[in-house]
Amino acid sequence: MHFSEEERPIAIQIYGSQPETMAEAARIVEEVGADVCDINMGCPANKVLKGCAGAALMRDIDLAERIIAAVRSAISIPLTVKFRLGFNDKERNFLELGRVCEANGVQAVSMHGRTAKQMFRGEADWSEIARLKEELSIPVIGNGDVREPGDALRMLAETGCDGVMIGRGATKNPWIFRQIAARMSGGRVPEPTLEDRRDLILGHFQMVAQRDPDKIALHKLRKFTGWYTHGLPHGRKLRQQINQLPDVESFFRALESFFDELEVGRAA
Repeated sequence: MHFSEEERPIAIQIYGSQPETMAEAARIVEEVGADVCDINMGCPANKVLKGCAGAALMRDIDLAERIIAAVRSAISIPLTVKFRLGFNDKERNFLELGRVCEANGVQAVSMHGRTAKQMFRGEADWSEIARLKEELSIPVIGNGDVREPGDALRMLAETGCDGVMIGRGATKNPWIFRQIAARMSGGRVPEPTLEDRRDLILGHFQMVAQRDPDKIALHKLRKFTGWYTHGLPHGRKLRQQINQLPDVESFFRALESFFDELEVGRAA
């Protein structure tokens, strides 16, 4: 695992269904230098649920508690837990799991305002985040449907939560964090320039290409390009083109050409 000092604090998330295995994973998290260990009890993906991990643990609170206790006793760094409203609408037991977390030494929890069955459909129920905040004395971090800077401020105001977690909203707009900071300070919310996009994309992609074998790197680069070029002129054409490219070198040539053409179009 690679990270730089400027990225701290670093939190590493683990998931699983065996308390002993999770405790060992947490020890590794601490050994590699992470500042926080987070347990995933909210993932709704079928491949995770089948292993009785992620959000499946919300259907077995006793097992969830054993995992939390085992991990807490294995490490000295702060421990957090992320979960959802429940497995489905009939099993909204987030308050119970939140109390279990607090009783077992968890320093903070984050909650996505949907059930596992909802996946990412419908709207996140922020009112339930507010209920969790009222119930617990440890920090509560809200998650779900924060796509724009204003959404973050609205979540803080409507729920009273201590922080906001952003997942998919940051993939298409990785500048959202500085935009939120600007909004909170009363300043102008900066839109990313073409240079911002070019620098971020090429800088990120160069790191990926340096660390991963070509085949793995190319897969990642295609995925990230879909996110980073969202809303740019001719972005769809670029995404179609890179799916046909055979190697990382040709990928970078196509990307450079794409931005050069955008620069020419802007100057015209």
